[in-house]
Amino acid sequence: MGRILFISLVVIALAAVAYRYMVVPQGEQQAAAPGGPPPAPPVSVAKPVVETLREWSDFTGQFEAQESVEIRARVSGYLESVNFSDGQLVEKGDLLFVIEPRPFEIALASAKAQLVQAEAELDLAKVQLERTAELRKKDFASAQVFDERAAEVKNATAARDSARAAIDQAELNLNYTRVLAPVSGRVGRHEVSVGNLVVGGTGETTLLTTIVSLDPIWLTFNVSEGDILTYQRSIQKGEVESVRGGGVEVEGQLVDEKDWPLKGTIDFLDNQFSRTSGTIRVRASFPNADLFITPGQFGRVRVPMSQDKPTLLVPDTAVVTDQSTKVLFTVAEDGTVVPKPVELGSVTDGGLRVVRSGITADDEVIVNGLLRARPGQKVTPQPTEIAPPAKQASADAPASKQ
Repeated sequence: MGRILFISLVVIALAAVAYRYMVVPQGEQQAAAPGGPPPAPPVSVAKPVVETLREWSDFTGQFEAQESVEIRARVSGYLESVNFSDGQLVEKGDLLFVIEPRPFEIALASAKAQLVQAEAELDLAKVQLERTAELRKKDFASAQVFDERAAEVKNATAARDSARAAIDQAELNLNYTRVLAPVSGRVGRHEVSVGNLVVGGTGETTLLTTIVSLDPIWLTFNVSEGDILTYQRSIQKGEVESVRGGGVEVEGQLVDEKDWPLKGTIDFLDNQFSRTSGTIRVRASFPNADLFITPGQFGRVRVPMSQDKPTLLVPDTAVVTDQSTKVLFTVAEDGTVVPKPVELGSVTDGGLRVVRSGITADDEVIVNGLLRARPGQKVTPQPTEIAPPAKQASADAPASKQ
């Protein structure tokens, strides 16, 4: 019995040894060796790419017409004609609507007749005043009569001036029956059909249509306080010009475009930040000669934040976020992981992130294997290279802002 038990134990031991060497990998056998430290995990490291770039920040905004006009009736009457097609392009001074002019023509004729009457009364008053003056010299007329004749001349003069003003008003009202385009642009749909009564004057007037100008066109966008501060620091360093001076060149694109074909300038920076959003309103002007852009469309604009200068770039995937701090994991000469807080800039089209400060061009940055890296622990660095960004026409580094 004892012999059988001994043989069974030997067989079990041999089977266990064979299983370990057949199933468990050699590396884990070494790791499991009693008293031996675990091997340092491998990570891919690379030095930052150094490129001469101009850093940009880009923002999303909405296009607006530089001139947007509501065309309203200025006199009351029945609409006689609509002289445009809905949505067509019009030039300043084009005839849009005609309000029935006949009542205003009659009013003008009446005002002219009133002027003739007033001028006749004035002439008579002047003659009577002259006669009274001659009689007064000979004491044939009293001072009271003379004063009355002088007052009649003044009254007649005022009546004549009033009649002239009435003619001006009547002519103005008659002109208002022909509604002209005050600006060039695209007209909207007509809001009132022929035959309807429209109301003019100074109260609740009738909206007839709208016109928006198209060339040039504005792109309005909001900029955060942080971006404004960054820009102001660049102004202090002499790297960029002040926006308030006007003429700062920017580039724009529509939502379906990858490049930046629109070239414009910033022409307005608001005078205060919004208390609710913490942003400030900025406006850029772009030419729109082909009238391709329509007010209300969304677009993007990018603003230069620096001049062309040597810039450090790392893969955006290498950036680690620690609460509000951005960190890059670097590897020291002894293989220790050293986290370095960095100030980041924009992201290039190739996915590389601009690093403004925090690392040098000689730092070995972990670009792959971040999950295996722990600050202060050893790693096995495996050198690699970061592919430089594709060369662009403007050698830029755009950011993405909302």
